[in-house]
Amino acid sequence: MTKWSKYGGLVAAGVVSTSLLTSGFAAAKPSSGASVASGTCSIRVGSVTAGGDHRMQTFWTDGSRVEDKIVAKDVYPDGQVRLSATMRYGSAEEGNSEGHTGPVIMGSTMYDTSYLTPKGGGAVITKQVTRVGPGWGVYRTLDRSTVVTATAQRDTEYALHTDGTLYRRNVTSKNGVPSRQITGWQSGYRGVKAMTLISQTSTYDTFLMTLTSGKLYTARLPLAGGHIIPGVVKQVRGSTWQGFESLVAAPCGTGTLLLGIDKDTGAGYLYRVGHANGAATSIAGLGKVKGTFTDPVYFYWRGFTAQNLAGE
Repeated sequence: MTKWSKYGGLVAAGVVSTSLLTSGFAAAKPSSGASVASGTCSIRVGSVTAGGDHRMQTFWTDGSRVEDKIVAKDVYPDGQVRLSATMRYGSAEEGNSEGHTGPVIMGSTMYDTSYLTPKGGGAVITKQVTRVGPGWGVYRTLDRSTVVTATAQRDTEYALHTDGTLYRRNVTSKNGVPSRQITGWQSGYRGVKAMTLISQTSTYDTFLMTLTSGKLYTARLPLAGGHIIPGVVKQVRGSTWQGFESLVAAPCGTGTLLLGIDKDTGAGYLYRVGHANGAATSIAGLGKVKGTFTDPVYFYWRGFTAQNLAGE
């Protein structure tokens, strides 16, 4: 078996109040006319197509698309994937191949995905889509924070329940078989429409969230503490963000390159978000990107060589 031992192996697979994130719809859409910040970054936007393929689109800060490719065909059955966390990829230890790994939810069942392709993508060399278990139909978001050091790896999954409770799970692996354990939860997220990981360290993870009301929030979630997560939630903007059904984020200097996807129109809008600091957070609209967004599920492609996302 080909190994990715450095990355866990070829996987067999303030506190927020309850009412804070539960308000209704607003009408305006996010604008994209702000000035472009200096410096150039890129973002690798992943998707699962209706045919079960893995796709990658890469964009620069000027909105130009420099890559649009099918990473692998028929990874999943047609039309079955409902949610995907961040997918990680990089060179495998044997042969001229590339490994890809991450969890998805198909219907109400979670699966761990691992497969190899030639470098740069192509026909799947070997694949494992391993059933984790049922009971995941009650979740409407899924993401994973991974921090790799020279001696250890931390994998933490977050899933938002339909009742507005955000659950945190620690993911470990024994003899190549991953297991999950709930390590905390926080209620009050019922109004969240889309969320994406924007920062991860050894002690906390931070998410950016849009609300059905149009508001934009950050939620900083410490890894330590009891079962009730003492998360700190801050409003970043008060309106116009409800048009995005999906968010994808990549590190960009000390901040974040953010893509908001409007599935109703099939359009994506790019933003450069500065260091997270509540209402003082800088956001520069970079405009509509030159890509297409008609796939059912979107996620972030993260290279194995990346360590932490932008810190706070």
